[in-house]
Amino acid sequence: MKLLMASILVALLTAACSHVVSREMRTLAGNDITARQVFQNPDAYLGKLVILGGMIASTRNAREGTYMEIVEKELDYRGMPKATDRSQGRFIVLHDGYLDRAIFSTGRYVTVAGVVMGRQVRPLGEMDYSYLMLKSRETHLVDRSEGIPVTFGIGIFHSF
Repeated sequence: MKLLMASILVALLTAACSHVVSREMRTLAGNDITARQVFQNPDAYLGKLVILGGMIASTRNAREGTYMEIVEKELDYRGMPKATDRSQGRFIVLHDGYLDRAIFSTGRYVTVAGVVMGRQVRPLGEMDYSYLMLKSRETHLVDRSEGIPVTFGIGIFHSF
């Protein structure tokens, strides 16, 4: 029985600590390129695979695929966007194929392994904004509330 409980605990901890992006994509991207570097000089990283994430600002379906405008957020050790007000800026991801706008909706969090395609100037409100452009190789909708599914309590106090 103790061995079974230990196995279940190890499985839960391993699942809770796994990265959202596949090992293959993480290996191809490496970890020597930072979001700041890519945003400051995207032309230096043209054709390179990077892993970025953040909060979805908008999603638009087109003939060539789905465009997601994302407000960049720093990623934690699992590849999950952090809850922070800091951002390097906005980027647009082109995902081959259809993504449902009701699921990939404004305010949701996403992590993307994508190839840098450069910059593109597009309207943002009443101004022109220079967006970093990525072509998605992997797109993962993430729930920032995911964590180790363990709670502690003494069982006396309950909320009603």
